[in-house]
Amino acid sequence: MAAAGAHRPGPLKQQNKAHKGGKHSGSSQRRAGGRVPVKAQPRRRLRDLSRVDRRHQALQLRRQRKEAVMAEKRSLGSRDGPPHLVVLVLLHSRAAAHDSLRLLQSQDSAVVRADEGRSGGFALLCPRLKQRWRFVTAQAGDLHAVLDLAKVADSLLFILDPVDGWDSAGEHCLSCLFAQGLPSYALAVPGGTDLPPKKRIDAKKKLAKSIEKRFPEAKLFPLNTEQESSLLLRHLSSQKQRHLAFRDHRAHLLAHAAEFVPSQESGLVGTLKVSGFVRGQTLNVNSLVHIVGHGDFQVNQVDAPPDPLSLNPRVVKAQKRTQDMEVQDDSGNGADEMEEDVKVLMKADPSKQESLQTEVVPDPMEGEQTWPTEEELQEAEDSLKAKRRVVKVPKGTSKYQAAWIVDDGEASEKDDDDEDDDIDDDLMEEAVSQEGDSSEEEPGEEESETMTVSECLRDDQYDEKMEEDEQMLERYKQERMDEMFPDEVDTPRDVPARVRFQKYRGLKSFRTSPWDPKENLPRDYARIFQFQDFSRTRKHLFRQIEKEETEGASVGWYVTLHVCNVPVSVMESFKEGKPLVLFSLLPHEQKMSVLNFLVCRHPSNSEPVRAKEELIFHCGFRRFRASPLFSQHTSADKHKLERFLRPDAALVVTVYAPITFPPASVLLFKQRSNGMHDLIATGSLLSVDPDRIVIKRLVLSGHPFKIFTKTAVVRYMFFNRDDVMWFKPVELRTKWGRRGHIKEPLGTHGHMKCHFDGQLKSQDTVLLHLYKRVFPKWTYDPHVPEPVPWVRSESALPEQEVEME
Repeated sequence: MAAAGAHRPGPLKQQNKAHKGGKHSGSSQRRAGGRVPVKAQPRRRLRDLSRVDRRHQALQLRRQRKEAVMAEKRSLGSRDGPPHLVVLVLLHSRAAAHDSLRLLQSQDSAVVRADEGRSGGFALLCPRLKQRWRFVTAQAGDLHAVLDLAKVADSLLFILDPVDGWDSAGEHCLSCLFAQGLPSYALAVPGGTDLPPKKRIDAKKKLAKSIEKRFPEAKLFPLNTEQESSLLLRHLSSQKQRHLAFRDHRAHLLAHAAEFVPSQESGLVGTLKVSGFVRGQTLNVNSLVHIVGHGDFQVNQVDAPPDPLSLNPRVVKAQKRTQDMEVQDDSGNGADEMEEDVKVLMKADPSKQESLQTEVVPDPMEGEQTWPTEEELQEAEDSLKAKRRVVKVPKGTSKYQAAWIVDDGEASEKDDDDEDDDIDDDLMEEAVSQEGDSSEEEPGEEESETMTVSECLRDDQYDEKMEEDEQMLERYKQERMDEMFPDEVDTPRDVPARVRFQKYRGLKSFRTSPWDPKENLPRDYARIFQFQDFSRTRKHLFRQIEKEETEGASVGWYVTLHVCNVPVSVMESFKEGKPLVLFSLLPHEQKMSVLNFLVCRHPSNSEPVRAKEELIFHCGFRRFRASPLFSQHTSADKHKLERFLRPDAALVVTVYAPITFPPASVLLFKQRSNGMHDLIATGSLLSVDPDRIVIKRLVLSGHPFKIFTKTAVVRYMFFNRDDVMWFKPVELRTKWGRRGHIKEPLGTHGHMKCHFDGQLKSQDTVLLHLYKRVFPKWTYDPHVPEPVPWVRSESALPEQEVEME
């Protein structure tokens, strides 16, 4: 009975897969029989470790990271490390740094020492806490000073207003600092004691709420008493340090003292002796240094003078006592003793020292194989003399003046040949300018005469503003037209299209069609340097910095650098109270190449920015002026040129500039006519690649005149038969997605018969795409004018957050 009632599996029984033995790692090791493969893995895989070993490994890594952070905190401001550099940044016109500095100086058992020059900074030595600080105040309204000090600061101390927080100038300063890279910071709020208690509490709550967007999880430190200043110092010394990538790989220092020794040839150039504490990396005497805002220079010698901010007061007192005794005995002997106290650490080796060569000097005769004979030279001179032209000139024009007048044909040739890479072939802009010129020349064109108008007849300032408004309006029109009709131009009627667009070509596919990056390079490419593999060179340099020990002045040493061939203007700016910041350069960073930056439009600026306009770049530790190209950021090998800086997309900015190894932040400014600098874009350094192909697209448009099943007669794209035959091999597209080609011209006025892959709509537009590679202009200028201070308004915060109840 039991056998008869047993369960029998049905046809839907689950069928499990058979175990595939012999394909896992254990069986393969057994089959190997102890044999080791040719390429053995150097590291043991994580899965080979047991659970306990993995837990121990994670614990050890966590402990190592924690010890590294604690060691960094202990070394900063200690006896062996550099002083803790704190930069005070005023974010409001009512914020006063004098009271804050006075409270910070009034610490128990602390020694205060003022800095040299007119910077107004001081050093705070606390032997009891074994800490030393250096406080520097950034000049209010000086954007370059704030950014230069933030490049080397260990901590930033923002001074806020107790009611408004920061004003419009403070908002602009914060935008620039966040884009450049913000080190560790603290927020201090001095004052506010004159408010009633209830209003004081409300103002504190509203201020804490208003800073949440800029400084999330930040704590406000009141700064009205000595106890509150002590808490602030403790917070500055114990908080975790934030790193800036571009300064962690390079040695840098902020000048504590400077001395200029003019050369024998000229008093305008000489040796600058800069004293300061080495930060970041070991400083090598053979490497170049960059003085921020002034250029690259060579170092001749590195000295080790006595540390002026030593934490041991007994050594300092003994030195002072011996110096006083020597001065009382004989002043000359005392000077000799001081010179003997300065030890020479190292001197530059000419065979190992980096060169200041920035460009390759091209040989103009390279590639020349023949030299013109005297007969050919004479024939060329005769052909030049034989050229005569008839030009229509205004009445009363002399022969000398007529020689400078360019007719329309010659102007078009020059625009096409000389301004090859310019973007002025956007004929919409030419049409606007021609309308303005014609409207001005209509009345009395032939009988026009010039006369001198006295300055009192018009308001110069008002007229200049009107001219700026007209130029800005024209730019807005061009930007709007480029958005509505991207890359479209009108075919010129006075010049054949095959001549006007002779340097353009058609592509079957913009994405997949080949384009040789070494084809038709400009003459400026003979002046730049290029890497065979830039990323590999960068990794090799950074690996050397991390692993190998460099000979030179270690981090924390107080040294004096003898910088050669420095102009006297550097010393004059230091005497005026401006910061003097030095960065050591990595190999090749003084050489010129093509730099590509990835930037985004800053939301605070909405004015149109056209390609090849002069902009001011703050790239890492450098700042310079250049006229860049804008192009799309894609993963393809060709990138389309953009005529304007787009507000809704990230673009790549291409310029000629000195090589800089990323990561490095970049800020783009545009100078106004009144001297102020507007922040227009922020981003980072993408690559150093001269082979990055930037393609300018040109779109010629035509309209269907007669439409058949798959053919159509198109007009208004060309205006003569020869142009139609010239562009016949180029593929046609329409705005509604049709593709086709030119079959044959019709008549002599530019009509053409075209074949498409479908029937056209009457409202469709026929397009012909032409392409040309463009290159940036060599407009690099390392000298950037000082910006005019930003115009301050009372508050940059929303009204509902600032108003008092």
